[in-house]
This record gives sequence, structure tokens and C-alpha cells, in this order.
Amino acid sequence: GLEVDARDGAPGVLSARYAGEQGNDEANNALLLRNLDGLSRTARFRCVIALARGGTLHGTFAGAVEGTLLETPRGSSGFGYDPLFIPEGFSQTFAELDAATKNRLSHRARALEALAQCPLLLD
Repeated sequence: GLEVDARDGAPGVLSARYAGEQGNDEANNALLLRNLDGLSRTARFRCVIALARGGTLHGTFAGAVEGTLLETPRGSSGFGYDPLFIPEGFSQTFAELDAATKNRLSHRARALEALAQCPLLLD
């Protein structure tokens, strides 16, 4: 999910339901923008993957991408908070970046890279 520093990590795991209705990206973005009025816009996308086998948890693997949030959405690709989020080192939002670049940078890709290094998977 999206973790916003000025909102103590919210919306976090509730990112898809931040405005109440599952998957209503426009409402989620509008509420987030209202809640950030005048506040710092540093944020990150974070993904955590758990690996379990036979009822035993073998580890969790996290990935994050740091960035800032705009005051108005930009771009038409992606979903969720992508039109608001500019990853560090870029001037485009996730919604403006091409899919290959976004996927390479994404928190999900980074969590999967960490998972791929798990000794259980390397056997």
C-alpha cells in the first residue's frame, strides 16, 4: 500500500479502501489530497510478501519505493495512487511512466526480488 509520512503511514494496508469503497481510485485520491492539504508529501509504496509452507512461516520479504505526492493527478496509466506518486529520481508520476519502467521500480518487484533470494527457493 501507500504510506504517507504526514499521515503516520496511512492509508497503508487500507489503501484500496481509503475512501470506503473498495477500488474507487478517484475517491481514494481525492480524500488523500484533502487530508494532505498543507502537509509534507513524502511517501512510499510498500509491499510485503510472506512465504509459508506446511503451516510454517519461513519469512517475510519487503520492497519499497520512496517518492513524493503531487497536489493534482497526472497521467493516465496505472491505477490507484499512480497519478499522484513521483518516485525518487524521476519527474514523471507512475501513471506517466511506461509500464516496463514502473514495473522495474515498483515495490512489488522489489519484494519479489527479495523473495527470490530466499534459501528455500534457491534449493
